[in-house]
Amino acid sequence: MATETERKFLVRPEVWAATHVQGGTELYQGYLSTDPDRTVRVRLSTGQAWITVKGRTQDISRLEFEYPIPVEDARQLLTLTVSQVHKTRYRVPVGAHTWDVDVFHGALSGLMLAEIELDAAEEVFEPPAWLGQEVSRDARYYNSALSAAQRLPDSSGEA
Repeated sequence: MATETERKFLVRPEVWAATHVQGGTELYQGYLSTDPDRTVRVRLSTGQAWITVKGRTQDISRLEFEYPIPVEDARQLLTLTVSQVHKTRYRVPVGAHTWDVDVFHGALSGLMLAEIELDAAEEVFEPPAWLGQEVSRDARYYNSALSAAQRLPDSSGEA
């Protein structure tokens, strides 16, 4: 079994803009199931694709199984999804960890989220200056929920 332990935060856009991070990767992801007990996601990037199955979140951890799939299969599977999200992901090393910072497009334009994967829920990490409010336990910020959103969740992003 693979367990994902992840903390998620809003990003303070005014501070993020000053970091001049380059090299983002465009991602398209669609959901075949958004059931909280079994989320099934297809993700497509340039020349790469994955299918991911995630179990129900318990605190900040959940089962996660992710496998590479052929790009053409991902394109076809995306036509079957119930909802989708488009974002640019930046991988940002900070201290001993690497953060994934997602900048959303389309209906979610303006939303920025940072995620860090940890070995344990109590693991200590260095918080970057652009980190805002923690939303790890707020289901409105799960990508599966965001994919169906017609507007941004109501939150300021301030810590």
